[in-house]
Amino acid sequence: MSDTHTFTGTVTGMTCGHCVASVTEEVQEIAGVEDVDVALATGALTVTSAQPLDEGTVRAAVEEAGYALAP
Repeated sequence: MSDTHTFTGTVTGMTCGHCVASVTEEVQEIAGVEDVDVALATGALTVTSAQPLDEGTVRAAVEEAGYALAP
């Protein structure tokens, strides 16, 4: 059994389910990501991965989707 790592953050600027889908799709493209959970109401982002994720990598994926990761 391998270790899993969790990255949490807050996505800003989302207003609908399509926003959530866009963020989820981009973050899932990061190598090693196993699961992505995005809560529309709070912007909470939880990413489970096989190895630790660099915040900059996650931030870039969120920005590619057209949103921002809160500081």
